Amino acid sequence: MEYSEVNRLSRLTAILVQFQTKRIVTATELSQKFQVSKRTIYRDVKALEKAGIPILTEEGKGYTLMEGYKIPPVMFTEKQANALILAEQLVLKSKDASFVKDYSEAIDKIKSILRYNIKDKTNLLADRTQYNQVINQERNSNNLSDLQYALTNYNLVKIEYINKENRESNRIIEPFAILNSENWYLVAWCRLRNEFRFFRPDRIQKMEILPENFEPHNMTLQEYFDKYH
Repeated sequence: MEYSEVNRLSRLTAILVQFQTKRIVTATELSQKFQVSKRTIYRDVKALEKAGIPILTEEGKGYTLMEGYKIPPVMFTEKQANALILAEQLVLKSKDASFVKDYSEAIDKIKSILRYNIKDKTNLLADRTQYNQVINQERNSNNLSDLQYALTNYNLVKIEYINKENRESNRIIEPFAILNSENWYLVAWCRLRNEFRFFRPDRIQKMEILPENFEPHNMTLQEYFDKYH
């Protein structure tokens, strides 16, 4: 599946979640939230309708789901839901904006299908659980989500990179692993240097996921450390 198709599928799912969390949703609201044109939203809504989702249009107001329509609920226990809320606070400390955004959207989807008694409790817990200043945590990168995608789909990635000596270079890399220690680090096979290298996502100036795939590196992360460190 092409990357653009994955993006659209993700957006369609997220739009459906918005329909389930609000009684009325406008095309303007959706276009602003997902940063696409209203024409794109109109096409997305038609695609959902063709898929059998009963979306109604209220003249002058917006879209709403037919009353009584629900996606079958996911059966999380209260403790499992609470663990996800705590994990959300940890994720908010991440320095990568894309990772925070994707995780927060995933939590919204989960909240939208929780049973009402658990949903009320998780919302209360979310309001009462916060690490110091995590909401205003400075973000220094916005590409971790795309790097995760390239890693799991074995896509080559073209980057413009500035190293710690402030020298810029163009690289073709094969993402292998993502680590965190104060900052995020990407372990990747660098075709320019012909060896594994560490890259900091916040030093990637420009990035492009290429359609070309690479041969997966047949080893675990522990085997990588045993072999190279």
